[in-house]
Amino acid sequence: MGEAMLLFERMKKEGIEPDVVTYGVIVNCLCKSGRLDEAMEYLEFCRVNGVAVNAMLYSSLIDGLGKAGRVHEAEKLFEEMVKKGCPPDSYCYNALIDALTKCGKIDEALAIFKRMEDEGCDQTVYTYTIMISGLFREHRNEEALKMWDMMIDKGITPTAAAFRALSFGLCLSGKVARACKILDELAPMGVFPETAFEDMLNVLCKAGRIKEACKLADGIVDRGREIPGKVRTVLINALRKAGNADLALKLMHSKIGIGYDRMGSVKRRVKFRILFES
Repeated sequence: MGEAMLLFERMKKEGIEPDVVTYGVIVNCLCKSGRLDEAMEYLEFCRVNGVAVNAMLYSSLIDGLGKAGRVHEAEKLFEEMVKKGCPPDSYCYNALIDALTKCGKIDEALAIFKRMEDEGCDQTVYTYTIMISGLFREHRNEEALKMWDMMIDKGITPTAAAFRALSFGLCLSGKVARACKILDELAPMGVFPETAFEDMLNVLCKAGRIKEACKLADGIVDRGREIPGKVRTVLINALRKAGNADLALKLMHSKIGIGYDRMGSVKRRVKFRILFES
């Protein structure tokens, strides 16, 4: 950032006049560095000196203000942008929706989402990911699922991040089986989130839902999704990361997942659920 600002000053000294693209880059860098007040000063400079501000500059500021919790200022800037005849693009809308959902203003976010649709601005997979995550955060689970279905119905291909938002919400609301069912539905679309099960095991362990994590681990193996040894390693790491070292050690020193118990002539794999039953 320091070198960029030196180059910017040198540019002006050598008589090369910065344009809106130059200011857009500077403002974007300042916002990403958390130097929001300086970024706002450059916006004011553009206003006073007749530099036409474009959507990129506005979206950088809206995103920066939103991430800093200055949501009211982000909303005001969005409305100013509209009044000045600069049509908001999907980046601007997404930045504002993200800011609103993260501060708990989910109804305001839904209103902006609807406005985005009404004004013909493309709702991207990122837009839906933000809304799904925000709705689950507010425990509006059915609305989050409807949002997912709406995205699929519109022919928008989910990303791994979109499924992660959905699966985390479902896992934390006790609907692990529903998350697994939706994951199966993604394969025909050509979507294969590689770390889906690992992510789900991690979020369950972090939330202290060890019983559900173990059931999920058994389900992964029973369906032939992953080899038992890999699932076991993932679960050990998930328990360790969640601060549950005792259970991680217990799993590591057991036959769970990789060993077998004999019942007469029948061998049965030792299930992960033994971890919380014993």
